[in-house]
Amino acid sequence: MALQLKSASETQYDAIAIGEVMARIDPGQIPTARAREARIWHGGGETNVAEGLSYCFGLRSALITALVDDGIGRNIENQLREAGLDTDHIVWFNNRGKGKFNTDGKGSLHNGINFTWAGKGVLPSVTEYYRAHTPVREVGPGDIDWDHLFGELGTRWFSTGGIYTLLSEKTASLAVEGMKKAGQYGAGRSFDLNYRSNVEPNKDRARDINREIVPHVEFLVGNQDDFDDALGYETEKVPKDASFEVWLDIYTQMLRQVANDYPNLKYIGTQLRGALSADRINWSAVLYDVENDIVHEAAVRENIEIADRTGGGDSFASGVIAALLNGHGPDDAVQWGAAHGILVQSTIGDTSMVKQADVEREIVRALKGGGVSALR
Repeated sequence: MALQLKSASETQYDAIAIGEVMARIDPGQIPTARAREARIWHGGGETNVAEGLSYCFGLRSALITALVDDGIGRNIENQLREAGLDTDHIVWFNNRGKGKFNTDGKGSLHNGINFTWAGKGVLPSVTEYYRAHTPVREVGPGDIDWDHLFGELGTRWFSTGGIYTLLSEKTASLAVEGMKKAGQYGAGRSFDLNYRSNVEPNKDRARDINREIVPHVEFLVGNQDDFDDALGYETEKVPKDASFEVWLDIYTQMLRQVANDYPNLKYIGTQLRGALSADRINWSAVLYDVENDIVHEAAVRENIEIADRTGGGDSFASGVIAALLNGHGPDDAVQWGAAHGILVQSTIGDTSMVKQADVEREIVRALKGGGVSALR
């Protein structure tokens, strides 16, 4: 059966995401070790998806997260609001040691921060994380009123990802709880495997958690390595000099096995990024339509200059979700995802700074095979 989504008139939100959000300190053109000035951004895998839906595609989106109530937390909140996200469902931890959600004034819990240098030429991008004691780790089952969110207010879509779910036992359990509740209220659900060994080096734990979540989603995002590391699907390794067709055949065989093991899935997809240098890539995406056993391919973009690779995969996911919420099929959805992903990498920062009209123009340009400046 095809994916059935609620109409916009039935819900207050088009999409709700749960995840981590961090302040990003960006030193610009100078590597962090030598930088003396920096810009403050924000980001996080699940946050990037939600913000793409709100800012780029104009959808009514909310983020569930947790922040310490200090200047850093309020800076992050203000950035989220500027991008159109509803911040009413942030769990705030006071630093006075009072109430259920609290910490002390010594920084025992603190808002997450990362320093990200985008890289240049043969020097790769470098991100250094400070997230070991963030408040989002402490919010667990029973702390979010899902019946209010999904029942009384209503949402058409709910999403999270594999970075958030592996932060702590509480985040894993809360994600499962949320996915089950979203399904009960008829929301579409997505999950990005997005495995990061620096978040959870124990692959067995990651696989156990993800195997609890995947049975409760309709759209699953992951590349070949993600399916191996995060779900335990071992596939034939593709040589670096192999053709795209060889890789796609191996990937498709694996997707059919995943779909057979998880019959709840409607779509499985991933972005395809081949790095030529820190600031030049080849880019495309694929989306597998499980019901019709068809792999839809986005236009291939070759030797494209980028400003910052961070958030490209998240923006692929939000482009696909936006297309589905707007009533498009998988053939259009994969084009929306690929176009949004490459555009987000064309600007500094994790999150979207483009609009739906830019995405639509980029799709036309790429399908025509024109130069990068064809429609600029």
